[in-house]
Amino acid sequence: MNGLHMRRHSMNGHTPASTHAKPFTLKYVKRILIDMTYQVLLYYQFTPIEEPQAFAKDHREWLKERSLLGRIYVSDEGLNGTVAGTPEQMEEYMAMVREIPGFESIEFKIDECDYIPFAKLTCKVRKEIVALHEEGVDPFEGGRRLSPEEWRAHFEQDEDFILIDVRNDYESKIGHFEGAICPPVENFYDFPKWLDDAGLPKDKKVLMYCTGGIRCEKFSVVMKKKGWEDVNQLHGGILNYAKKEQGKHFLGKCFVFDDRLAVPIDPDSQDPLATCEITGQPTDHYLNCANMECNRLFLCSEEGAKTYEGCCSEACMKSEVCRPFDPETVYQPFRKWYNYFDDDFKQRSKSREQVS
Repeated sequence: MNGLHMRRHSMNGHTPASTHAKPFTLKYVKRILIDMTYQVLLYYQFTPIEEPQAFAKDHREWLKERSLLGRIYVSDEGLNGTVAGTPEQMEEYMAMVREIPGFESIEFKIDECDYIPFAKLTCKVRKEIVALHEEGVDPFEGGRRLSPEEWRAHFEQDEDFILIDVRNDYESKIGHFEGAICPPVENFYDFPKWLDDAGLPKDKKVLMYCTGGIRCEKFSVVMKKKGWEDVNQLHGGILNYAKKEQGKHFLGKCFVFDDRLAVPIDPDSQDPLATCEITGQPTDHYLNCANMECNRLFLCSEEGAKTYEGCCSEACMKSEVCRPFDPETVYQPFRKWYNYFDDDFKQRSKSREQVS
């Protein structure tokens, strides 16, 4: 077969009538599932790191030696990461991190999964471990941290408070706490502008939450600087609350930034809150469009995914650079271009960017 002229096949062996000849070499390999239980760690800590580059290099090498996968950000303000492996590997990793001066008391959120929900290891240096793009924000000057038990009590004592979901809108669409304000923002650094325009009363108690707690560490500081005094945040975020209080008063599922994309929080409240963009059916599943030149994250039911073969529209389904779609594993995540195509695709993308 000519490596520069392939036809796109569905993984069931049939060639869709709408596809065209593809001028790129396909390099896709299906995930091999092994019947094991793995652990996924989520953690952060604001602790000064004097040499972030050296820290990241040593951290990356330690993880590579053990073939661990995940995503870790390092900066001079601290460490923020999520890593997956066997329970034994995660015990070793947690012990290693806690031996680093300044990180002895770091807290880990631990979840179980029947596969490794990462495709690779990323360990890099960033200016911020969570990007707010605001100067003078000291997370040690943030709001009062509420334990999961205290947080639940606020809902059950019929108190009057403002409840803010400090996550991106695509996260809160599939799950949020009862009565939460879910700002229509796509990035964390958009929250200060949203707050300026929201018109929230400054004399009321504020409760805020996010996935693991890190975004509240900074946004609570912003609110206090702008005049709110009674600012409170859920310690450990949604994931910690799910473990300690069984997720009571949380509706839907929690978006996570790995291959799972969504995890259950309250066993008694798992009905989808959102709807498929293609069929209108209830769903809490996201897909990235199979068209490499689109890649849009969109809500999609299983039927919707099969309708356009993992694409967000009929137009995208006709693209020459669609990743292969398997109707038997609809929600298996798509990967970056280099997992499917050769360097011709990269050159094509550069050429299109120059033209535009």
